[in-house]
Amino acid sequence: MMEQQLECAMTAMTDSELDAVYTRLCKTMTALGEAATPLFLARFALLAVERIGDANAALKLIDAAREDIDGSAAL
Repeated sequence: MMEQQLECAMTAMTDSELDAVYTRLCKTMTALGEAATPLFLARFALLAVERIGDANAALKLIDAAREDIDGSAAL
């Protein structure tokens, strides 16, 4: 349900665009190496949150990402 709400709130990328972004993300993390990847992801997340510009949308994305990983409900 949360995923449907997020889709409505944001402009969707095409499958091709999503694939290109995900591929660049993976290649960048590989090039940086395992030790630098957490810092890169933290910086990427902060830049993305700033670009989103909507605290409620960002908080919902954080909750959705956590739920997909460990099944936890929002804090």
